Amino acid sequence: MPIGSGRLEPSSPAVEPPTPGDGFYRFLRYGHILSSLLREFLETSFLDQLEPYHLSPSQFCFLKLIAANSDLQVGELARCLGVSPASSSKNLDRLEELGLVVRETSPTDRRATLLSASPQGLKLVRDFEGLKAAQLAPAIEALGGDRTEQLCDLLQDVCLKLLEHQTDLDAPCMRCAGYFRKDCAVEELHGECALKPRRGAEA
Repeated sequence: MPIGSGRLEPSSPAVEPPTPGDGFYRFLRYGHILSSLLREFLETSFLDQLEPYHLSPSQFCFLKLIAANSDLQVGELARCLGVSPASSSKNLDRLEELGLVVRETSPTDRRATLLSASPQGLKLVRDFEGLKAAQLAPAIEALGGDRTEQLCDLLQDVCLKLLEHQTDLDAPCMRCAGYFRKDCAVEELHGECALKPRRGAEA
């Protein structure tokens, strides 16, 4: 066909995507509801109850990793969480001001600064877990053991399928919020979990 004739050549019909069924939209509905409820409980309601600290989610993330690992180095913390040194320093300054984290010079390497959770910091993490258990555990236990296992298996399958389409899997994974398991299928696919314990926590 001559260029500029104003006519379009017929093209092959586009492949129509499959039409989602009711199950797809039901999953989206309850998936969004569950996500918003967990965010409300874990990032807003529970953190607000940890008086007088009122930590932000990122600050509590730092504290939780430090509490799970004794003598964590400052540089190691930033690498684990995939954050800049400036962001790491800002959050650590706040946690130290609140008396939740202690910074000490390494006895074996004067250039290294070691981090540990103070007794108040460890108690805060335990209190947070206690609040979650009091609110959320009854709802899970009401399902019964078999249904809970089935639900967890299904959620794992969906999560892994979604992660197969992710392209930024080199970034540190913090999706489990620190509830790490040694047989984590997400870690096998995504890479090392940023929030898993790396050494023994302080007593």
